[in-house]
Amino acid sequence: MRKKPHILVADDEPSIRLTLEAGLSLKGFRVTCARTGQEALRAARATDFDAVVSDIYMPDGDGLEVVRELRQSISPEIPIILITAQGSVELAVRAIEEGASDFIAKPFEIAELSALLRRHLRAQREAATEASEQDAPPLDDFSRSGLVGRSPAMIAVYKVIAYAARTDATVLILGESGTGKELVARNIHNFSERSQKPFIAVNCSGLTDTLLESELFGHLKGTFTGANSDRAGLFEAAEGGTIFLDELASTSAVFQASLLRVLQSKEVRRVGSTEARQVDVRVIGASNAPLRDLVVAGSFRSDLFYRLSVLTIDLPPLRDRVGDIELLARHFLGRVETEGGQPLRFSKEALVALRSYNFLGNVRELENAVTSAAALSVNGLITLDNLPQHIARANASSALPPAVEAAYALISDQPTMEVLQSRYLQFVLEHVEGNRHRAAKVLGLNRRTVQRLIARHSLEALAEPEPIATAEADSEANDDLVPDATDKT
Repeated sequence: MRKKPHILVADDEPSIRLTLEAGLSLKGFRVTCARTGQEALRAARATDFDAVVSDIYMPDGDGLEVVRELRQSISPEIPIILITAQGSVELAVRAIEEGASDFIAKPFEIAELSALLRRHLRAQREAATEASEQDAPPLDDFSRSGLVGRSPAMIAVYKVIAYAARTDATVLILGESGTGKELVARNIHNFSERSQKPFIAVNCSGLTDTLLESELFGHLKGTFTGANSDRAGLFEAAEGGTIFLDELASTSAVFQASLLRVLQSKEVRRVGSTEARQVDVRVIGASNAPLRDLVVAGSFRSDLFYRLSVLTIDLPPLRDRVGDIELLARHFLGRVETEGGQPLRFSKEALVALRSYNFLGNVRELENAVTSAAALSVNGLITLDNLPQHIARANASSALPPAVEAAYALISDQPTMEVLQSRYLQFVLEHVEGNRHRAAKVLGLNRRTVQRLIARHSLEALAEPEPIATAEADSEANDDLVPDATDKT
């Protein structure tokens, strides 16, 4: 039979130990119990356990001491789940600092603890597999500028950015909130000949016409209450560079007329002044509302729209580029890792949840979700439990059928053939409960070939012991991946 995960349970209450031993055994685990923390540590030094479940409060110390000793000198990577009947912020902080993997509060269901254990064991196997594989190739140069994505929609965006960077033409960026309009504008500026000059971003929403014109064009002393001195506007401050005007759909017809005059004449007139000042500034506009529809409806000036949209970039929402979600998530995780210094990674369940969620807040919402999950992660692993609840719940309600999800998990990160072979062999061995004979039938290979593959990929722990060789197993395939038509075992 397949090797059962070996769990060390430490609790000073006999009834709890008996309940956990019986319940977890029925759930397919092998259980060893300890009555005290010191007894648990002695057992851990003598036996390689797959996970530890420990009460926090025990007569000769506490579970935190068990965690500390396990992490420091016995088994640094082992999943450790603490049981508590009373919690506090201080206790949680101490447990995380010592290296606890998770908590579970009394009273709890055995099924709940079993599911928690299996999630951590699966994540540990994934981490071990990832450690043996080559590192993922680095993101391309554009990703270092914050623009990440390899979907056709994003490739089209990159192309227009490249064209826009070569010219001084005005650009209009359209897209939902959170799609990265300002980031696109910054990249147009950074790749242009104006890159050494200022880039100034202005949110046009929420300001009155007078305040917005004063902010952009400047004003003379005494023009309005609070104007205590002459002041240059942002157009003058951006001389030689780029000014990015966001939320243009929220502006009034009066301001739109003033902006059109600036685009046509390349001059600004401070509020209260009759003198025009020449400015050399590139204008990039943006809106999360469909300006074309607003033009048709008569709520946005058509002449300003056409003046702005010499080049137009339509940024796709994240739901239209699902294939980029994992790439973006890893990118954001890399930034958090750089700031915090600790290596971080996602469990497969967490990645499936992110890919399944409909991010109405687009890339900004995904970035916030990853940053939040990283802050809640333990030992550098981001699990489903660390994700915001609305993302985890949405995934649970719209999950793929288990068979489909399992198959997708094998190929989701585009592994090499060698890695894929190892994963599929592991998948089959788990499905047939370690029976080599049945695994050979499923794979269409002879049994000795399967034996050799198991050894090559170090999967002996998943397979039941091989019986004494028989004449039936003497025939051997010439190729590990080619079925042996003569195999009848």
